[in-house]
Amino acid sequence: MQDQINTLIEAIKTDYDRWSDRRPNDGYGDIKDKMVLEFNEGLTVKAGKKYIKIMSNSSVWGFVVNVDNDKQFRKGDLLKAASWAAPARNFARGNILDGGYNVQWTGS
Repeated sequence: MQDQINTLIEAIKTDYDRWSDRRPNDGYGDIKDKMVLEFNEGLTVKAGKKYIKIMSNSSVWGFVVNVDNDKQFRKGDLLKAASWAAPARNFARGNILDGGYNVQWTGS
């Protein structure tokens, strides 16, 4: 599971870098590099009882189901954040164990 979390984090970083490259440079390359570095360093992972919370600086990027006995979801399912402490439990946005999920730096 840790390898898949690391892969997810790298995919989030890659998407942010790709997004920031689409913006006009206009001589602000140093600022862009600083923003990318701050974003990358701000990505953190916190494991709880049922979910692994992925945080981006002061916001929650999303949650990953970390139990085998959830009534609605499978272990590894990506869930959008409903609040700081809870995921949206309407449907999974993919599964990190299965692969093939879509990642955007703005959230799951």
